[in-house]
Amino acid sequence: MDYDKLLKKAREKLPDSVLKKERFEVPKIMGHLQGNKTVLSNFSQIATHLNRDPDWMLKYILKELATPGEMQKNLVVLGRKVSASNINEKISEFARKYVICKECGKPDTKISRQNRIIFLKCNACGARYPAI
Repeated sequence: MDYDKLLKKAREKLPDSVLKKERFEVPKIMGHLQGNKTVLSNFSQIATHLNRDPDWMLKYILKELATPGEMQKNLVVLGRKVSASNINEKISEFARKYVICKECGKPDTKISRQNRIIFLKCNACGARYPAI
């Protein structure tokens, strides 16, 4: 066998996770409905995974979903029924705006404020720009 055939055969045996380009994946929300409220059980873990303040992230999500809500210990209680897909979409938007670097696409960023402007600083490539 020639080299190209051997390489192709080896790549076919690799698991799909190895071939993925992204190393960063936003976790999916877990929760349940309780009456007319939505209770999220892993919101704090997602905020930790994104390396962002849970209170700041919650404020963004509540504003985007146009719903009241609060953090109670490790749970987030939303004031109305909200679908998991809708919440996951807003968390993904949050990650695109305030976590992932627009230059290199890596999640290794820090947030800083100067006056009233929020800046994202990438620790991987050194880019610094205002968060939109």
